[in-house]
Amino acid sequence: MNLQSLNKMNYGMYIISSRNNDYSKINAFLGNTCFQLTASPINIAVSINKENLTGDFIEKSNVFTISIITESADMKFIGHFGFRNGRDFDKFSPEIYKYKLGDNGSPIILDNTNAYIEVNVKNKIDVGTHQLFIGEVSESDILNDEISMTYKFYHEVLKGKTPKKAATYI
Repeated sequence: MNLQSLNKMNYGMYIISSRNNDYSKINAFLGNTCFQLTASPINIAVSINKENLTGDFIEKSNVFTISIITESADMKFIGHFGFRNGRDFDKFSPEIYKYKLGDNGSPIILDNTNAYIEVNVKNKIDVGTHQLFIGEVSESDILNDEISMTYKFYHEVLKGKTPKKAATYI
């Protein structure tokens, strides 16, 4: 089996965020496994490593937000959300990147993103090392017309690596 064939699949680059159940903490991480499942109602799914703090928050609060990263984002921005553990590092204090809280209480990242989608979790599926959270879109908006970053752009232009906890790690 040639596992490199999996690298031919297309992915986007997203910041997936949530809050804990009592609204006292927020967290976010860099993800690439997000997809729309249905059109009516609009359902979205995200795959999150079970060791991820944001996944714990989603599990408790049943909400998350997806902020879609643009090609203007640099590796410093990506590293801030993608290569630091939210259990050891507060990604929102001090505020380095602009954000606002959405209607569901999850952070919407405003820097280096072009749109956001707020989701209320309806179901979850255990898929081994990861949880698949499935939910209905409750709010969304376009922030600007910049080009969305793909995983291919991240790898080929920014020379980004795939972390071991990523769903697409080979």
